[in-house]
Amino acid sequence: MQHKQACKIQDSQLPAELKAWLYASGSLTQQLKDLAGGEFSVKPIKEHFQRLRLVDSRWMNMPSQHTSWVRESYLYGCQELPWVKAKSIFPILSLQARARIFQHIGKKPIGWFLFQRTQPHCERRVILLEEGWTRQSCYTWHGCKFIVQETFLPAFEQFIQPHISS
Repeated sequence: MQHKQACKIQDSQLPAELKAWLYASGSLTQQLKDLAGGEFSVKPIKEHFQRLRLVDSRWMNMPSQHTSWVRESYLYGCQELPWVKAKSIFPILSLQARARIFQHIGKKPIGWFLFQRTQPHCERRVILLEEGWTRQSCYTWHGCKFIVQETFLPAFEQFIQPHISS
């Protein structure tokens, strides 16, 4: 199993065209839909249980020996190639509360549930992974903590190039 290393970044290293996307608040689902003229879809890649990584357990203030449920998927806009690779990490403790709905959402976006009539508390960090620029958000939603990681893929960066205002 290959581990992807995250690099510490300086604000000046961020690509200008992605900066607003990496730090945007609210639903990425809705923002991608708006950009794509209403088109949006989710393609689940893998769902599995795994032990929390130490860095993630510390961020969520959870014991590291806990198991988490992980959902990986691609997010598509109005193109054939995916725009975002998403990874959600739900500690089992969260899935036993209101967030248990996230374990059974199939092809629906997490943002559809997360931002429906609520504004969850969010802590954000931006990192550079092998696959691309990534924002990691630690949400607290109805007392449940979990992480949503969104990596912006090359197809997205290429798509937004002509849409950047000069």
